Amino acid sequence: MLLVPVQARRHRHNPCLAGLHSRRQLRAVAAPLNPAYKQDEFEFYIDDIKSALVLVPKGAYQANAPSVKAAKRFNATIAECYWDVAKREVALDVKDLGQLQGAKKSPVLEPQPDDVALVLHTSGTTSRPKVVPLTHRNLTRTMKNIQNAYQLTAKDRTMLVMPLFHVHGLLCALLAPFYCGGSMVVPAKFSASEFWQDFITHGANWYTAVPTIHQILLKNPAPSPVPNIRFIRSCSSPLSPTVFHQLEEKFKAPVLEAYAMTEAAHQMTSNPLPPAKRKPGTVGLGQGVEIKILNEAGDELPQCSEGEICILGENVTKGYLNNAAANATAFAKGGFFRTGDQGKKDEDGYIIITGRIKELINKGGEKISPIELDNVLTSHPAVAEAVSFAIPDELYGQDIAVAIVLKPSVKLTQDELRNWVSEKLAKFKIPKKVYFTEVMPKTATGKIQRRIVAETMQKQETPKAKL
Repeated sequence: MLLVPVQARRHRHNPCLAGLHSRRQLRAVAAPLNPAYKQDEFEFYIDDIKSALVLVPKGAYQANAPSVKAAKRFNATIAECYWDVAKREVALDVKDLGQLQGAKKSPVLEPQPDDVALVLHTSGTTSRPKVVPLTHRNLTRTMKNIQNAYQLTAKDRTMLVMPLFHVHGLLCALLAPFYCGGSMVVPAKFSASEFWQDFITHGANWYTAVPTIHQILLKNPAPSPVPNIRFIRSCSSPLSPTVFHQLEEKFKAPVLEAYAMTEAAHQMTSNPLPPAKRKPGTVGLGQGVEIKILNEAGDELPQCSEGEICILGENVTKGYLNNAAANATAFAKGGFFRTGDQGKKDEDGYIIITGRIKELINKGGEKISPIELDNVLTSHPAVAEAVSFAIPDELYGQDIAVAIVLKPSVKLTQDELRNWVSEKLAKFKIPKKVYFTEVMPKTATGKIQRRIVAETMQKQETPKAKL
């Protein structure tokens, strides 16, 4: 289930127990987190946004789960949230009042359009993760944009296989269908062997996923007969034209690749539904947003010229929380948000992403900060220097590699290091390859460039452990 720390809007009223059980909406801010996180990771996020309430799955409190330990450290209120089968409703069982102990009853507030509704962290590449506030207006605009792009109605039902702690699953697969009166099938976890059985049994007619999931489905037998699939959506990581054509051929449905980011409350562009043209290798056209390709000075470039992809729309955040430096460079002339991605518009205006300006590692849609990995790795007592970077991967698109310089007269194997990392970080952040080197490649000024490190390390035929 989903762990959701909530930060109350304290500038007017404090939350109270009575408010937690109200059927009316609280004027609160939700911050969903990955339940696979370790205690240290939960502690970072709970402390960073000063969470007042932490919602955990049923049984987590008694098991003293990592999320519960982290919440206790910061005296956050802890409540188990689950589906009550008998009452057919969501139950909220408060286990520890924490900082709400003795709080007085206060009015339940109605949310306003420009109130922050959702807070998410980006995986920054050169600094600590940035905090992205998304308002009710941002979210409802994205829901409307998604509805319009795919002509969603109350008759549509999706298979929800994306996690709900990312905007992909939360906005496109959950909230957008709710917005238009549609529905979704929510399996306990993604299973390729059960996917099509559930899809058919429950009458789904579309789904959205990262390319990794599409590839896994391709490796499994197609249902016979193939159900009526209105469309298949792909987002959060580049979809190769080869996989695009394989999907359309095997599942007899149009494949629509989209382009999204947290700061835009998910979707920015998408290939359109038939009979309009869809182009493999592109992420389609702007959907409810204005898109320009700008140079470093913020001037728009001619059609088919490469530059930074920049967007303007009601779904885009107004800026990062408590980060004046990031906000100073995040916006170009006219209020256009700089995505950090390089690309161009083709002759029809379709967006082609040609490279990443940022250095995020994109593992099957999971955006991983190399700086975060570096900091964890260099905390190992045997490690002097560590540089993380992306390497190509057939299944995930990208995976993680790290270059390591050990301290003098110490021994460490890559398995020992990976096992140590597994105690500190979620499984998907564990490096696939560990390269040991005597000297870390640097520029003449002593600066480490990930690209140079990655190229140098990958020239080695195999990763080598220092024994």
